[in-house]
Amino acid sequence: MESFHQKIEKNIGLLGILTAVVISVGGIVQIMPLFFQKSTTQPVEGMKPYTALQLTGRDIYIREGCVGCHSQMIRPFRAETERYGHYSVAGESVYDHPFLYGSKRTGPDLARVGGRYSDEWHHTHLMHPQDVVPESNMPSYRWLDTTPADARDIEAKMKALRTVGVPYTDADIAGAKKELEGKTEIQALIAFLQGLGTSLKDAR
Repeated sequence: MESFHQKIEKNIGLLGILTAVVISVGGIVQIMPLFFQKSTTQPVEGMKPYTALQLTGRDIYIREGCVGCHSQMIRPFRAETERYGHYSVAGESVYDHPFLYGSKRTGPDLARVGGRYSDEWHHTHLMHPQDVVPESNMPSYRWLDTTPADARDIEAKMKALRTVGVPYTDADIAGAKKELEGKTEIQALIAFLQGLGTSLKDAR
């Protein structure tokens, strides 16, 4: 006589249904509590949303595929914290839509790069990376230096982000286009990089 387990193994439909049930229950148990924990839903103390310039720089960061080579998540291991700084915490990312944690490190993690180098260093690094890191295989992004920062949809973007919880004020949105006047894409990208990891007080 077949056992219940043997019957499941021979019935692909039943096996599929029970597998889905197990995965669903496991997902609920693992994921649902995170929606109610303050440590994962509340910003770290003193954190501010991206400025219009930083937000534009973040879009450039996404467009150019920077997250494909640079992660933005330091794991709580000694080897990582000694090299990159304080491990990443969920409260630093509550205003990020989408998250840019990344998973591959062709280049170093950038979670704590903000304030570590000067604006001039970043400019040189983006224009010709090998001038500051001779062994780097990062390509040049020279066109960013002559391309104006796009301000056409910045107000709509900030309004959309406000609907999902980013605390932009009417004044922030009204002044967004002016903040981008005369700025280039490389300046916007540098502004974004200089803000990474600076919200956590003991990050450096």
